[in-house]
Amino acid sequence: MAPPIRLYNTLGRSKQEFKPLQPGQVSIYTCGPTVYRYAHVGNLRTYLFADLLVRTLDYNGYQVRQVKNITDVGHLTDDTFDRGEDKMLVSARLEKKSPAEIAAHYTHAFLDDEARLGIRRADAFPRATEYVPRMVELVALLLEKGHAYESGGNVYYDISSFPDYGRLSRNTTAKLLAGTKGEPDHRKRSPLDFSLWKRGDKRLQVWDSPWGPGFPGWHIECSAMSMALLGERFDIHTGGADNVFPHHEAEIAQSEGVTGHRVVNHWVHGQLLFLSGTRMAKSAGNFFRITELEEQGHDPLAFRYLALQAKYRAPLNFSPDGLAGAGRALVQLRERVADWRSGPEGPTGDFGDRFLAAINDDLDLPAAMALVSELVRSDRAPGSKAALLLDWDRVLGLDLARGGPEPGELPIGADNLLTQRQKARAAKDYATADRLRAELASLGVQVTDTSEGQTWRTAPRG
Repeated sequence: MAPPIRLYNTLGRSKQEFKPLQPGQVSIYTCGPTVYRYAHVGNLRTYLFADLLVRTLDYNGYQVRQVKNITDVGHLTDDTFDRGEDKMLVSARLEKKSPAEIAAHYTHAFLDDEARLGIRRADAFPRATEYVPRMVELVALLLEKGHAYESGGNVYYDISSFPDYGRLSRNTTAKLLAGTKGEPDHRKRSPLDFSLWKRGDKRLQVWDSPWGPGFPGWHIECSAMSMALLGERFDIHTGGADNVFPHHEAEIAQSEGVTGHRVVNHWVHGQLLFLSGTRMAKSAGNFFRITELEEQGHDPLAFRYLALQAKYRAPLNFSPDGLAGAGRALVQLRERVADWRSGPEGPTGDFGDRFLAAINDDLDLPAAMALVSELVRSDRAPGSKAALLLDWDRVLGLDLARGGPEPGELPIGADNLLTQRQKARAAKDYATADRLRAELASLGVQVTDTSEGQTWRTAPRG
């Protein structure tokens, strides 16, 4: 009997046994991208953990429906304090394009980046602009139920009407008020009240509403899209740790304010990616796109392999050296699977049960990857090892069936290392050249220095 799936629920600050609302079926809403710039690998780590969750549920036999929204309006440059410009409009102005052109370009790029990382396509990608009428309906309901008020063409959520506000983020009203900055908005009853609808003019993306022309607030978008596609009760809501406040806190207040009951059973959040100890972010300029890593000679799935080494709820520090090491390990694992696939089979012991126990324990992928290493070193029959690894790859998503490079073909990343080594030799940096020779050897590439320069050949597998 499979061990139960246990997931850490941000709402209760504990691991809880997962029990779907409908037997055998799971509904998941994933907070998707705001498509005003390219996604970086820090963003993609959040979607990667959601992919691992979907794969784990699928591996356990559940039928999963995942909805991942596309935010193409309403996300302000300062969401914490509910002010600033719409990020879509900022990019449209800078790139001299329409908001629709910006959204189309960056949505396509995002989906392409997800595919590079082996992230499965969600079942639906609703765009916020397609659901504005539903958002207007929800805002009207919140006004009717006393959770909102209109002021000068703007509609605000009155957090004093929802006593549980702050439950998800563990924020108190006093703590939040102490953190407010700048001049208070005189249109709000409290600085903490947030926008449901903002007044607009002809320069903005605007829609008609009972309160005049305007556009929706960011938070109401997810309430509208999630409940429209998954219903007023669904199983799991995922997002990054940076979404907990204010976005998901506001979403709970809105959705439960409208329905009068709990809407989401499990709130699951992934931690952030860091570069040299600093959070990777567009605003900080310290980020990499997955396409940039690929251009540098890295297999995009090397980043996936790297991410599997840390629990999704733990910060992960990114470094070029760590990525290169993950790439080498991935190539070697694929080569072993290719070598073992035609070998004899035999008993596998408890490896399969232990893998299932690891992934069902709040997606403990580091434990699962340790088990991969243990299996590789074990004396199990080669055919059985290959079969197990390929079965586990349904969750890991490392494309282990790809195999290693063909004889005479450079493995991924080797060409870049050869170029670096050639430059090091030319600069008489022999220590670096020796280190790079060792890295290439670990990839199965043997380098020889001659009077005419370096030559290479791939070592036969065996």
